[in-house]
Amino acid sequence: MQKREFIVQDLLSKIYQNQFSEGKLPHQRALAEVYQVSRFTIQEAIKSLQDIGVITVVQGSGMYISKGAKQNPLVYNSLTRNPYDRISSKLLSLTKERANEKDCQTFQIEKGEEVWQFQRLRIVNFQLTQIETSRMPVSLFPELTQKVVESSIQKFVQQSGFKISHYITSYTPVLITKEQAIFLQCKKGSPAMKIDNRCLLDDGRVYEYSELIAIDYSCTYITPFNKQNHQFRQ
Repeated sequence: MQKREFIVQDLLSKIYQNQFSEGKLPHQRALAEVYQVSRFTIQEAIKSLQDIGVITVVQGSGMYISKGAKQNPLVYNSLTRNPYDRISSKLLSLTKERANEKDCQTFQIEKGEEVWQFQRLRIVNFQLTQIETSRMPVSLFPELTQKVVESSIQKFVQQSGFKISHYITSYTPVLITKEQAIFLQCKKGSPAMKIDNRCLLDDGRVYEYSELIAIDYSCTYITPFNKQNHQFRQ
């Protein structure tokens, strides 16, 4: 994932976490220091947030969070339209790792803490459709087993006493690599969709960050009309 896209997703997470209590983002220089990137990269990320109507930039005043920023569109795709009994998973790996810099930013944990990393194949209607690589903080979920990974992470999170709030998802067209082609039983270079998914609890914490490579993926959005954003784009 490009730095700009990571910053966009991370700022979206923090907006949903109500971390900007004054209703505005820190200035660009401060954000550049936090993410250790150039001002240009921050400006590109801010433009993306502005383009989708999440923030409003007032010259000389600051970057304000739009009142309708938390309107959440319904996403209807090849997984959500199928009942759970037609979706299964096969574990490929499950390990504990020391949190890297990106983990610390995403999960707001300290260096030295551990995260789970697991990789699984997603099977829909008896067809291999996705490879998913996910990371979850061990501090929230000290026990993660093969049975859980091959079942439902959402169910596991809720049974652990948490309430799920939002998902922030981005899509990027890619080509299947040689290793992915072996797992998905398709040709190297086949078109696919890379899906980055950030999963939030109702208290604002990110509980999972996942990257999926999907070879059979259709997606429909049902989105509330944002009049302010429509007028801005004109």
